[in-house]
Amino acid sequence: MRDDLGTPYDGPRPATRVVSLVPSLTEALASVAADRLAGATDWCTHPAELDVPRVRGTKNPDLAAIAALTPDVVVANKEENRELDVRRLRERGIRVWVTDIETVPQAVASMEQLLDGLGWDRPAWLAEAREVWCGPLPPVTRRVVVPIWRDPWMVVGSRTFTGDLLRRLGWENVYDSHPERYPHVDLADLDAAGADAVLLPDEPYVFTAEDGPEAFARTPTELVSGRLITWYGPSLLEAHRWAAD
Repeated sequence: MRDDLGTPYDGPRPATRVVSLVPSLTEALASVAADRLAGATDWCTHPAELDVPRVRGTKNPDLAAIAALTPDVVVANKEENRELDVRRLRERGIRVWVTDIETVPQAVASMEQLLDGLGWDRPAWLAEAREVWCGPLPPVTRRVVVPIWRDPWMVVGSRTFTGDLLRRLGWENVYDSHPERYPHVDLADLDAAGADAVLLPDEPYVFTAEDGPEAFARTPTELVSGRLITWYGPSLLEAHRWAAD
């Protein structure tokens, strides 16, 4: 078995001690075998009842703490985790499985491959996610922009999981053709971009009713769950239901 970047996995199957450095994958793995999770980041907030040692954040994991957990494998993501940390873990002799996800179909396929590699069962929700998310693209019904930070303002650009998810809901990301994945954008240009709505998520920047909407004079704003538009895992089914409501 190989991870998304082609690195062979030679660990035990089933793996019984897994450390996850990716919140989405932590939730996905916990839905199958929470007792096999040996550690997770501080940002791994789902499922809420998950009780495992924490190894700091996605960008600054405590490598010594991870090593002390003696994992069969550490699960990481090309975008969310630093290549430096992956390399340092491997230099310690720790196996690392790296995922690479930019679309919803990639997310589903990546999770299927990961679970197969670990020797774990595929959950029923994963097959359902493939069914509801991986078909033909629907017609565009509205255009949106998705800020992920302010001061400076940054938005979702091209080649992102979020942009693909929104497109599969029939929502076109105004900045989907931008050469950068998360470009800096002037607020005046953002407000004048021609979107039908500005979607303000609660992560990574915590937009609230008092922090975000007031900045836009021309474009309507909507507060949305960051988890539903940026996480892959069981949240995919929640996102599909949310959009249908």
